[in-house]
Amino acid sequence: MAAPAGRCLWRALAPRRGWIFPGLDQRLAAAPALVSVPPPGRLYAAAAKTAKKGSRKTKQEETKKKQVTKRWPLMSKPVDDVYLTWYYERPSYDVEEAVGMLKKFQELDFTNPKQYVYINVFLDMALQKKKKVDPFASTVLLPYRFTDEMNKVLVFTENEQEAEIARENGAAVVGGVELIKWILEDEIQVDFYVAVPAIMPKLIPLRNKLKRKYPSTKKKSMGHDIPKMLQLYREGLEYVVEDESLIKTRIARLEMPTEQIVANLRTVIHDICTFKPLTYGPFVQKLVIRSSTSEGLLLNLDGLLPQVEKVEEEKNAEDDEEKHVQEPVST
Repeated sequence: MAAPAGRCLWRALAPRRGWIFPGLDQRLAAAPALVSVPPPGRLYAAAAKTAKKGSRKTKQEETKKKQVTKRWPLMSKPVDDVYLTWYYERPSYDVEEAVGMLKKFQELDFTNPKQYVYINVFLDMALQKKKKVDPFASTVLLPYRFTDEMNKVLVFTENEQEAEIARENGAAVVGGVELIKWILEDEIQVDFYVAVPAIMPKLIPLRNKLKRKYPSTKKKSMGHDIPKMLQLYREGLEYVVEDESLIKTRIARLEMPTEQIVANLRTVIHDICTFKPLTYGPFVQKLVIRSSTSEGLLLNLDGLLPQVEKVEEEKNAEDDEEKHVQEPVST
């Protein structure tokens, strides 16, 4: 209603709008485009800019031309006693020297001489192409024990004579098929399980429950020599691969003689190297030793890893020489 009334009022005042709004007609005539005329349309399109030859560069060329910050090679040995460690390579030590340093650290820090000695073993799990060594666990009998703790071992057997031998050699639990139900219900909990071959077909229900602790000949937990299996798993040291390529385990006490600590370390390293053929190269990439309160010391691997490759090469060389000697005789 307001719009029609406004139009009627404007028509009625049109003859006299010059009286009411003086100069309005001149303003409207002077700027008609501001009132009703739309802006003119664009009659043509802007020409596209022609790209210069060679202006487009691949990402690879650009990255090549980027200035790469040069990283100077690290220096081998510092001259002074006080230095910045990130300017120098991490020093490596022989085993005997590293153990002696750990003992010296303990004396200077006044720490417990009975603290444990640990090793961190960094492994190369790669095989041919994309294959890798599966993470594993193993138990090894060290030449020098460093703890009085004994693992609890269960022996599976249905032979009364074998059961008696197992009890005499320190088995925590001895029995046959009747133990399966108690193990599944977690009423029996031990550290390791060993078995004789005759009872293995009856232990299949425990495969998923025991997993890596399921008895097998590969882990030396299945066999006829019950005393030997009990000695290995009651007194042995268990280690496990963590984070796909790292083993952390203790090997001795710091108060033990250096020769015993080194012997335990060598035993563990040789056992680890059995899980990958030596034809694929060294299994151990880096080895660090430390005590409970000290820093880690990088060890020199020369003389620690098994040297089977050299023996095989020598045998192959001898065989080739024999062939060359036999060839002229045969002709």
